[in-house]
Order: sequence, then structure tokens, then C-alpha cells
Amino acid sequence: MESPFIYGHLAIGKTFTNRETETKMLSSNFQNGLSTILISPRRWGKSSLVQKAAEVAMANDKQLKVCFLDLFNIRSEEQFYEYLANEVIKSVSGKLEEVTENAKKFLGKFIPKISMSLEANSEVTLGLNWNEIKKSPDEILDLAEKLAAEKGIRIVLCVDEFQDIGSFGKPLDFQKKLRSHWQHHRHVSYCLYGSKRHMMMEVFASASMPFYKFGEILFLQKIKEDDWVKFIVARFKSTKKKIKSKEARLIANCVECHPYYVQQLAHQAWLRTDAECSESIVLNAFEDLTAQLSMLFQMGINNLSNPQANFLHALINNEEQLSSKKILKKYRLGTSANIARIKQALLNKDAIDVLPDRIDFIDPVFKYWLKKYYFQKIPD
Repeated sequence: MESPFIYGHLAIGKTFTNRETETKMLSSNFQNGLSTILISPRRWGKSSLVQKAAEVAMANDKQLKVCFLDLFNIRSEEQFYEYLANEVIKSVSGKLEEVTENAKKFLGKFIPKISMSLEANSEVTLGLNWNEIKKSPDEILDLAEKLAAEKGIRIVLCVDEFQDIGSFGKPLDFQKKLRSHWQHHRHVSYCLYGSKRHMMMEVFASASMPFYKFGEILFLQKIKEDDWVKFIVARFKSTKKKIKSKEARLIANCVECHPYYVQQLAHQAWLRTDAECSESIVLNAFEDLTAQLSMLFQMGINNLSNPQANFLHALINNEEQLSSKKILKKYRLGTSANIARIKQALLNKDAIDVLPDRIDFIDPVFKYWLKKYYFQKIPD
């Protein structure tokens, strides 16, 4: 029997959980040509939300096309331009012949070759001439606008892991180049999203940066516990298995309503359930999940300096005055000036998220592992 819970892939259809308010807001922005900046930690369901909003928007407006880019493995301007051109052309083209026709018409001088795979779901790949692109990159950056205007459609360009353009050579100059073009587009709007909150905030919330006030900023929140309970109960029921609200709530609580982990833990509990899920099944599944990840967690903690690990220990113990002499001495954190450097290092390593009113662990299972299995061996 196929699991009713999805993690590690886009949550679509009945596996997509709630997010009604965010879906409505984002799909409305898509339909009205408003650009949006979407920010949240990793594995909170940004990509699934954008996909869902795109489906809703295109169902409501047949003249709307959505193009998806993921910059995770894009490391240079050259790769970006080629990727952008390929995906934009494909997003507005139907048959393979139309892809070729649009490529020749709008990118003729940039394309030394057009290749097609021989597989059943064949795809056209455009090999662009980088030397030609360097002479006039503007044509690639304006490609979506030109295509949309000529075809009488509107395009939403959705760019995942947008903060990764910071790894390009001269990233500030590249941002200025993007903004100078994209801000003038009338037939194309943008949804830019990423999983490193502090980097995204630097790009979009700083008045000195090119993308300041480029679009409406939406901070994705965790799905509420009550919504998870309803979802988990319903998904169990869809496979003729039962789980009560109490146990469903326990699943959400164990992983602090973290979307990826809720789906994963619910899946593990579902696998262990023959007829009705019990509290012991949930707790055993959670301990097994923690054990499965323990080697990764150990590697992660081994990659931290002693002050960084000690800082996490202070967080685990709910210490609040982290810069006080007492806490600095107790956890061997060095000077108060060192606290800012430690926080920045842990941010860069995706260990913590610094919010206006608190510091959170990015990974709730890592937090649990630290508290129960790692720091419990260390005397306070």
C-alpha cells in the first residue's frame, strides 16, 4: 500500500497540507502580476506552496504561464543564462517543434546547437554560445518579457534558492543587472524564494541592496498544530488505518510542527500501524528516526568549534543572557564580542535561525538529539 505521507518530494494533491491563506495570497499575486519574496527555513514546504499556487493561478487564468528555476546547482552567470533561456522557452512552448521554433526565433544568434534526448519523454536542450551571451546578456534577461508580449500572455518566473546568486563572481554587480531589467518588465512577474533566511534578508530587506523593495515579502510560518492533527487523522483514514487526535498531536509535537519531519514521522508511524496507531508506536518511531539521523548529527557537531558547540549547549539549557559574564564563563564562550561571531558561524552552517525575539534550532530532531543523547553526558 502506498504511503499517504510525502517528504523529500513536492507535496501535491491530497498530500499538500493546509496553507490556504498563503496559497490564496500567492496565487492572487501571480494573477495580478505582483512580484513576491518568499522566505522560510529549509524543508518548510516553500516549493510545494509555490507549485500549488501556480496550479491555482493557471487554472483561473489560461493566459498565465509559470516558469520554475532552481538555482541549487547553478554556480555562475554562464550557467544561469543558459538555464534561464532553456526553461523560459520550454515554459511557453507546447510541442517539441514549438520549442525549436521559439528558440531559433528569439535566441538564434546564441544557439550553436539544439539537442534532443531519445528517451520516451524526450526534451530539447539548447546549447548557448557563452561568447555571444557575454556581448549582449540583456537579451537573455529580457527573453521572458519579449516572449510574453509577443504571445499575448503573462509569465511568472519562480526562482528557488535565489540567495545562491551570492556564489557568482561579482554577485552585487549581477544583482544590479538583474534588477535593472526585471523592474521594467510588465508582462512578467517574479517569485523569488530561498531557504537561508539571513541571506535572503540581506538581499531583500537592506536599503543598500539592489533588490530592496522588489516585491512583497512573505515569511512562511509553520503549519499550525490543529491543522496537522486534522491532516494526519484524515490521511490515516484514507488508507483504512486509524489514529486518534491525541496521537496525531503527539506526532506534530515531537518535531515541533516542522513540515518535513511531520510527514516523515507520520509515515514511520503509519508503517508500524496495522489497524490503530498508539502512543507507543509514535514514540518508538520518533526514537528510530532520531537514531537513523544520529550519525549525520554527530558529523555536524564534529564540524563545530568548541565555542560553537558550547553555544548550542547554552541554547539547549534555555539560557537567555548569553553575553553575561556568568554564561560566558559557564559555557566557555570567550568574550561577549565573540557571541556575534559564533551566531553568524552557526547561521552560515544552518544550525540556528536568529529571529527578532529568540534563537531557534533549524532542525528540531537535531535539537532533541543534542538534549537527550549528546549534552546529557556533559555536566552543566
